[in-house]
Amino acid sequence: MPDLDPGFCQHLQAISEIKLSDEHVCVECIKQGTTWFHLRTCQTCGVTLCCDQSPEQHMTKHYNASSHPVIASAQPGERWLWCYPDEQFAEY
Repeated sequence: MPDLDPGFCQHLQAISEIKLSDEHVCVECIKQGTTWFHLRTCQTCGVTLCCDQSPEQHMTKHYNASSHPVIASAQPGERWLWCYPDEQFAEY
């Protein structure tokens, strides 16, 4: 992970290695029999869940329940992070 600009929040600056998942499904959508649009990976625990454009918005629900602050896109070709509490976006 390249060094981020010092203007980024402490949560983004604390990321030293990007957690990427081999999972290409939202495990919660699978359990519920629902569908997802895009996937995100939690940078604290590594779980991969669906994005806010998905009907169930499992990653935001995960953040609200766990307070794990940073996610990464799990979409092929996308290289970005999002910090929920500070609402900051960073490409890497």
